[in-house]
Amino acid sequence: MMETIGFLELNSIAKGVEAADAILKAAEVELIFAKPVCPGKYNILFTGEVAAVTASLEAGERLGGEHVIDQVVIPMVHPQVIDAINLSTEPTDVNAVGVMEFYSITAAVYAADAAVKAADVTLMDVRLGTGIGGKSFVVLTGDVAAVSEAVKAGVNKGEAQGQLISEVVIPNPRREIFDSLT
Repeated sequence: MMETIGFLELNSIAKGVEAADAILKAAEVELIFAKPVCPGKYNILFTGEVAAVTASLEAGERLGGEHVIDQVVIPMVHPQVIDAINLSTEPTDVNAVGVMEFYSITAAVYAADAAVKAADVTLMDVRLGTGIGGKSFVVLTGDVAAVSEAVKAGVNKGEAQGQLISEVVIPNPRREIFDSLT
C-alpha cells in the first residue's frame, strides 16, 4: 500500500533521467515509473514514506533546476489515483462524467487526488501527457452531485497552481461518450 507519492515533471528528457537517478539515491523510495512523454517532457512517479519522498523530490528538483515544470508530494494518496494512472479502473454504473484538463501533467495527479477525496466518485483515467501534446486530463464518474463536487475540488487545486485549461460535468452521458473515454 502506498503511503505517499512524489511526482516530478521536467521539460528535458536528459535532465529527467538524471533527476530520477538522484531521486532514487537520495532516500529509500520505490520508483513506480520514470519515462518520457509528449512533447519531450519527462515524468517521475515514486512512493515511500513522507520524509523519504520529500527528501527525494527535493534532490530531484535541485538537480532538475530550470527544467522542472511542476512537482508534488501527496501524503496518504488515494489508491484510485494510481489505479487510474495505470488505466486499471472500469466503472460499471455511469450517471455523470466529469473531465478536468490541465497544462501540467503533475496538475492532473494532485487534482485527481483532491477530487476522489472530496466525493464518492470513481476515477476512470488520469492521462499524463502521452499523445496529447504534454497536457493532462482526469476522467471520473459517479452521481451528478458527487461528480460536480469532485470536479470543483480538483479544479480548485489546479487553479491554485495556474494549470487549469477547462472542466466539464456531463449528466447522463450517452453510452458512446462513456465508451470513448475508457
